[in-house]
Amino acid sequence: MAEPTGRFETFTVEVGERGQRLDRVLAARVAELSRSHLKALILAGDVTIAGRTVVEPDHRVDAGATVTLHVPPPVSARPEAENIPLTVIYEDEELLVIDKPAGLVVHPAPGNWTGTLVNALITHLGDSLSGIGGVRRPGIVHRLDKDTSGLLVVAKTDFAHRSLSDQFADHGRTGSLRRVYWGFAWGAPERSRGTIEAPIARHPHARDKMAVRQRGREAITHWEVMERYGPPGEPVASLLELRLETGRTHQIRLHLAHIGHPLLGDNLYGAGFRTKAALLDPEARAALEALDRQALHAHLLGVEHPTTRRFLEFRSELPFELVRLRQSLALQPTISPRADVR
Repeated sequence: MAEPTGRFETFTVEVGERGQRLDRVLAARVAELSRSHLKALILAGDVTIAGRTVVEPDHRVDAGATVTLHVPPPVSARPEAENIPLTVIYEDEELLVIDKPAGLVVHPAPGNWTGTLVNALITHLGDSLSGIGGVRRPGIVHRLDKDTSGLLVVAKTDFAHRSLSDQFADHGRTGSLRRVYWGFAWGAPERSRGTIEAPIARHPHARDKMAVRQRGREAITHWEVMERYGPPGEPVASLLELRLETGRTHQIRLHLAHIGHPLLGDNLYGAGFRTKAALLDPEARAALEALDRQALHAHLLGVEHPTTRRFLEFRSELPFELVRLRQSLALQPTISPRADVR
């Protein structure tokens, strides 16, 4: 259920405000909201200038520009318990590991205040759920995109929350944390393995996207080609194994698009590759159309147990829709249809 619309504040930038930071101008115009609150609204994409979304608080405004601020209505701070089935892979007194299906949002946020993993966890765990993450993210130490399937660990106690958070902050650089994803990408890198190092920040104009930007936060993704589909030398798609050394929002999706191999089904970062579906045979094309999400799965998760210090490793095999995609891609012709053209 979506939240109510909220209210809008619209004004025109005056000559005396020319060149000032957007967040400062808003703070002067909307006195009942703190500057930190206004900054958060800007970052969330709730501010437009001349109809264009601006997500940079330090954006310098021009005189005469029309600024519109969307102020969401207040919502209940505490999510409600909901009876949403969970696939539990492992559970003890400290932590819980689930196999998240595609389509399940991890925690409440604008547009998804109900029906999330947190709502399900409140029912499943009740008072045993760690509260460090706050009332809207209890027990959550990392997340998966709504349409990414696979393994996710949840802290049941505050001690476990601190331990797991430290492991995810380190990203396995010095500790034992392991995260491996499987993703189906358009085309295939020429080399068998490699590393993408490209800093990530919020997209300057699109509220729902990230972007590779020089002043962004460090982001490192390691990849290895597992399978190539199609003619040798010009594969139409590939299956990649991906390991994260950092954990930025949309990191894998953005990084693969950055090197020219976006994920199949990723309409946010791979929209320009939709026409490549014509290169697939009918069965593969049907499997891709039925997928209706990015072809990314969190396959392996390894963590050190907070209290026993024992290393725990879990695997999740591809769900049915990705198995179907993989099988159909494997049937792609291995000889280019242009090979006989003279």
